[in-house]
Amino acid sequence: MPRVLLATDADWIHEAVDAALAGDDIEVFRVRQGVDVLPAVHEDAFDLVVLDLQIGNMGGMATCMNLRLDESVGRLDHTKILMLLDRDVDAFLANRAEADGWIVKPLDSFRLRRAATALLAHERYQEGMATSADVGTAS
Repeated sequence: MPRVLLATDADWIHEAVDAALAGDDIEVFRVRQGVDVLPAVHEDAFDLVVLDLQIGNMGGMATCMNLRLDESVGRLDHTKILMLLDRDVDAFLANRAEADGWIVKPLDSFRLRRAATALLAHERYQEGMATSADVGTAS
């Protein structure tokens, strides 16, 4: 059964993600601070980490980069990361932080489930404005 770690200090986001993902086929766990993500991922195996962009004193972007740094030096296996963005333009930052996928708030159960399913299947899922790699290829 896939295990998902959600990092948010907003109860409404926890409720939305839990309603969309938790069930017989997926377990959802929560931490309230970005600084708690790296120790949690080192302690337990998670198939997906969902990061809210705005988390207390260590936001989702810094948390994503912190995970990727540990991966780059061999301290951690690759972990799929889904970012919950505030605006379309934040997609550029999520791409630079090497998130595997992102969706733009407001959240809904169908998009959350679709994004998580794609990432758990080792695919990407992206919403928002074009990333730097897409610029120049749009028609």
